[in-house]
Amino acid sequence: MTSYYSPITYIVPPAEDGMLLKTILQKRMDVSRKLLSRIKLTEQGIALNGERVYISVRVRAGDSVQIRMATETSEDILPQPIPFDILYEDEHLLIVNKAAGIIVHPTHGHYTDTLANGIVYYWAQKNERFRFRPVHRLDQETSGVLVIAKNPYSHQHISEQMIAGTVDKRYAAFVHGTPAVPYGDIDGPIDRDPAEPHRRIVTPDGYPSLTRYEVKAVYPSGSSVELKLESGRTHQIRVHMTSIGCPLIGDGMYRHELYGMPELSAAQAERLEAVAALDAAMPRQALHAVRLTFRHPILLQEMTFEAPLPSDMTSLEAQLQHETAANCD
Repeated sequence: MTSYYSPITYIVPPAEDGMLLKTILQKRMDVSRKLLSRIKLTEQGIALNGERVYISVRVRAGDSVQIRMATETSEDILPQPIPFDILYEDEHLLIVNKAAGIIVHPTHGHYTDTLANGIVYYWAQKNERFRFRPVHRLDQETSGVLVIAKNPYSHQHISEQMIAGTVDKRYAAFVHGTPAVPYGDIDGPIDRDPAEPHRRIVTPDGYPSLTRYEVKAVYPSGSSVELKLESGRTHQIRVHMTSIGCPLIGDGMYRHELYGMPELSAAQAERLEAVAALDAAMPRQALHAVRLTFRHPILLQEMTFEAPLPSDMTSLEAQLQHETAANCD
């Protein structure tokens, strides 16, 4: 027997009396064509006032329209007792504070020790059936707020918000140097580096990419920056900040340009020494998804989730502040 998640209900208002059920489902409940095709095939997928009906019927004011999705599991993901930090959870969403160093989803050659393995184990321990559906991605070494949808409807709705640009994603970063102006936009198309395909570069032929930034604090060797993503390219923040001469501290892939110079002046050598000291103090790129705001797909309320800076970034911040104090003595 098929099991289902709790129904999602819509009460038809007087202004929509006489509409086709199909119109209600697609235009009012925002059920995608793909999801509509799936739930039509299940016995309890679509109901009008508790009865299974064709979507070609017309509704009346006060009618109760319900959709139900069959429960799913990620059978290809091995459950593992991996701890993770929960920021929020309900029957539709799981919001976590991802730790640095953990991959979000199993990949070829890396099937275990991921966040997905830990979350699937967590659900199994509670006898809950959900498929692991991350709505967006964070690099392995990037920490912070991550959204996992518990059903296709929730995944669809938040994904559409991201495509529409109504999801507010904020990141905190510590970078080498300081941008030329305290706030601005980095509008640089991004694509793969032909010489090193695992890297990305800003190139005129790349995909449109926009990052907004604001400098929050300035130190002798670097600065603290808040960033807002207006697009979601791979390594976007890391590539964009490098493109303006302010690579992220600790980033082993997108390194400061001084590392690659064959000959250095005395001033450049001194600067490289300071750059290397900061990179050595940070075991990964100093980037954290600090805040995420979107509209809950069921409650229809705007919700904001925040994750405090992790200990490695607070230690780096303390080192930068100490550097400032030393220079003032």
